[in-house]
Amino acid sequence: MPSKPAGTLYRGREGMWSWVAHRITGVGIFFFLLVHVLDTALVRVSPEAYNEVIGTYKNPIVGLMEVGLVGAILFHAFNGIRLILVDFWAKGPRNQRKLMIGVGVVWVVLFVPFVARHLTHVFGG
Repeated sequence: MPSKPAGTLYRGREGMWSWVAHRITGVGIFFFLLVHVLDTALVRVSPEAYNEVIGTYKNPIVGLMEVGLVGAILFHAFNGIRLILVDFWAKGPRNQRKLMIGVGVVWVVLFVPFVARHLTHVFGG
């Protein structure tokens, strides 16, 4: 009986890691939306309680979490487009590596300026 290979199942192929990252970002975005719907619904119950909850969000920790959220949304969106192209475009599977590089480039081009601008607001710059 052959021995089981040691280490991770994912051998560094960008398609495998992007699959994992796509699922993780999807779950993270889902939980953000769940909390967002619940805290927004609170305005119907008690506007004062809603204002208090929203007030607790105005701190640097939540500001850093917002950076993570935007990064996850950008990756999830552009990687989703890449997945559609790989699945439905005849040349998609052959160009998967180029498409993944494109996702990374677009992600960096959009994410880095956001982080710079957002953190100046979070930390009062």
